[in-house]
Amino acid sequence: MDARTLRRNFVISLFIGLRVLWPILSGLLMLMAALGSVIGWLEGWRVSEAIYFTLVTSLTVGYGDLVPSMLSTRLLAILIGICGVIFSALLAAVAVKAFVVNKPGGES
Repeated sequence: MDARTLRRNFVISLFIGLRVLWPILSGLLMLMAALGSVIGWLEGWRVSEAIYFTLVTSLTVGYGDLVPSMLSTRLLAILIGICGVIFSALLAAVAVKAFVVNKPGGES
């Protein structure tokens, strides 16, 4: 099988896997957005700052330029981080599964 066909089959398998997991992934995204909005509101941040904080925290980068000061918002930030790890793990699992299924000699 040529490389172009392998790539096409990988992308198809990836989208099939994402379609199956989309309810879980969208739920995690909505939960992270809601938690980030609550944190931003409680901390008095602008909407753009709350979105930025949520993105950076969910990717577990944590630059430290925006830091929650209250205990409640710190606990919510921990939940955002946990959701982000789960989200990333699910995406990686779907991508690896699509790769394994479509590699030459892989399961069909």
